[in-house]
Amino acid sequence: MTASAEHSVGRRPVPLRRIRADRRSTALDLHELWQYRDLWLTLARRDVTLRYRQTALGVAWVVVLPILASGLLTLAFGVIARLPTHGSPYFLFVVAGYLGWNAFQNTLQRAAGTLTGNASLVSRVYFPRILLPASVVLASLIDFLVGAALLLVVLAVRSELPSPQLLLLAPLLFLQVQLLALGLGLFAASLTVRFRDVQYVLPLLVQLLLFASPVAYAVDAVPSNVRPWYLLNPLAPMLDALRTSLLGRGGIEWGALATSAGVTLLLLVAGAAFFLSQDRRVADVI
Repeated sequence: MTASAEHSVGRRPVPLRRIRADRRSTALDLHELWQYRDLWLTLARRDVTLRYRQTALGVAWVVVLPILASGLLTLAFGVIARLPTHGSPYFLFVVAGYLGWNAFQNTLQRAAGTLTGNASLVSRVYFPRILLPASVVLASLIDFLVGAALLLVVLAVRSELPSPQLLLLAPLLFLQVQLLALGLGLFAASLTVRFRDVQYVLPLLVQLLLFASPVAYAVDAVPSNVRPWYLLNPLAPMLDALRTSLLGRGGIEWGALATSAGVTLLLLVAGAAFFLSQDRRVADVI
């Protein structure tokens, strides 16, 4: 790693050290990440605070945006297309699906811009930069918890609460959705530093994925001859299962869900490896 030689400055020998990097990528140091946990929480709190600063409705947007989006999807798929909902009111059916989707898209799109959005911090201060995309997960968790709590209140008033066993699945499914979004977000964050085109292309790809995911319809509404190909989308069985766990109605594609869990883990590991491989160049390029 180092090579040393001696030369003289006047009469006193001074050691000369040449320091070179011993690896091309940054290693993932879990102990170091734990030491910086307070920074992770600070970044997450800042993300939540800045998002709704100087807005008339403030944190009420956490509720307003999903309701508006769910209303539009209900009009398109429920009123016009009249797709089945396993006996649930169509609006609640869409809200339950949109909660998981909203968490996914928020984490993915915010993670993609964390390095370029914090350029001055990245170029001047050392810290594990992987904390930046990871910090957006907490903000998505808060949005999901608020929306899910309101949905469960409505279901309780209607005496339609799901069983405790199904409800216990919801946190695990939400975690799986977030890990998938984070894995893709790590790729997007690193690529955005070099190719700013990503910040324009990514929202379009996310909107296309919305219609290829069971947000406003169930997986069993997809024709059976197309369904095996449809389930190649790892997000599809997650969102469908998450809606089932919140509403207590519908089915869960366990085989497809297990496959999507494996794909999620693979993308998370690959995303982290790619992010760390680019980490040493970020401060120079950004």
